[in-house]
Amino acid sequence: MAGSGDGAALSFEGAGALVTGGASGLGAATVRALLARGARVAIVDYNEEAAQGLASELGESTRAFAADVTDEQAMSAAVDGTREAFGSLRVAVLCAGVGWAERVVSKQGPANLEVFAHVVRVNVIGTFNSLRLVAAAMNDNEPDEDGQRGVAIMTASVAAFDGQIGQTAYAASKGGVASLTLPAARDLAGRGIRVNTIAPGVFDTPMMGALPQDQRDALAANVPFPKRLGQPDEFALLACQLAEHPYLNGVVVRLDGSLRMPPR
Repeated sequence: MAGSGDGAALSFEGAGALVTGGASGLGAATVRALLARGARVAIVDYNEEAAQGLASELGESTRAFAADVTDEQAMSAAVDGTREAFGSLRVAVLCAGVGWAERVVSKQGPANLEVFAHVVRVNVIGTFNSLRLVAAAMNDNEPDEDGQRGVAIMTASVAAFDGQIGQTAYAASKGGVASLTLPAARDLAGRGIRVNTIAPGVFDTPMMGALPQDQRDALAANVPFPKRLGQPDEFALLACQLAEHPYLNGVVVRLDGSLRMPPR
């Protein structure tokens, strides 16, 4: 990782990186983007088969680790394995998350508390668990000339700000990630570790692909410009830019084509 007192950009060449939720969607696109820039990347995913398959496809500069992001031991093993494989961990992009749609009260009665807790656990606690472990690993790195040891990029959602009907669990959890960004960046500033977050809008991911075409078209029509769904490689591009820029720290960036989600 290159750097200098005048704020030189981070170099990905040879850097050890880790992506949670890295086997599909936004995470897989980020894995490919980091590799294209010369990084060596650990693919961490709940789906072991998918992670192994992508690592086999992408070659020797990758490693695959199966882990539930809420599992302390599994995530710790993935972080340790990344350091062993690549020598150090400099960049982490935390994409793992889940969604759920349910109103606070429906014809079936009050919302399922267990499901709400699960979404919050994966999206908030899982993100924090991953962040604390990757940051601890980065803390052991030699700082560059700018004093930087590493960078973590988290994933929120525009639902953190524009939660729709039925999105209480998802919006609350992604709001938690957005609110985590600044205090985490401040916590880690003295260690030379930056923390930023992306809040994507409507993206063409496997989850979106499960919707009927008319619903996909309606979502795209709500985007002011470009009037389409976002592409995973556009998320990956921003993740790399946030990691590379030496002065970006503690920010949440909406990546949404200026979309503001309507109530439904």
